[in-house]
Amino acid sequence: MSNTRAELIEVARQLFASKGYDSTTMNEIASLSGKGRRTLYTYFRSKSEVFMAVINQETSRIIEHIEEILTLDIPADQKLKRYVLCRLDQVKETVVRNGSLRAAFFRDVIQLEHARRRLDVRELTILRSILQQGIDEGTFDIDNASVVAVTIHYALRGLDLPNIRGQFTALGVPTERLRKSVFDMIFYGIIRQPRLRQRNDQTQID
Repeated sequence: MSNTRAELIEVARQLFASKGYDSTTMNEIASLSGKGRRTLYTYFRSKSEVFMAVINQETSRIIEHIEEILTLDIPADQKLKRYVLCRLDQVKETVVRNGSLRAAFFRDVIQLEHARRRLDVRELTILRSILQQGIDEGTFDIDNASVVAVTIHYALRGLDLPNIRGQFTALGVPTERLRKSVFDMIFYGIIRQPRLRQRNDQTQID
């Protein structure tokens, strides 16, 4: 990505976050960036195209964070734990840090699904890798890493919106309790007995 395009996307992100999508204009993006309308339209044909570029950039930030987990030299169960917690935190942080953008983030489900497809593909690849590592280590008792990866992935995605909106907190479920519940639900189903309780007790939820 060119520096100019990256600068335009960041300026647009800040405007969308502070003013909202509908109240932001292409003229404001061009003016605040100091690049001018001609330069802006060289890279983007419309405001919706700029918006999707912002969404793709924020998606890339999530991917970068969760990909770091694959590089860690730790057992698969610890790696999966870090993945689950990192993903919950990163999705919420990404939406919250964008202020008014949070409303538009879920405004157009079809558009969002298209933008998130790349994240889905990468997440499933990472999950399969972690699960396969656990199978090879003899820690995970599962028959098909791909099927379990899809199940975990979409279960976590189902938590995104209520987690972002603070619905768990409103129901009296604090963040640490939510994390432990998600972690326990996943691991009580795939870690071999009798190591399950011992490993779970020894693994601190960050």
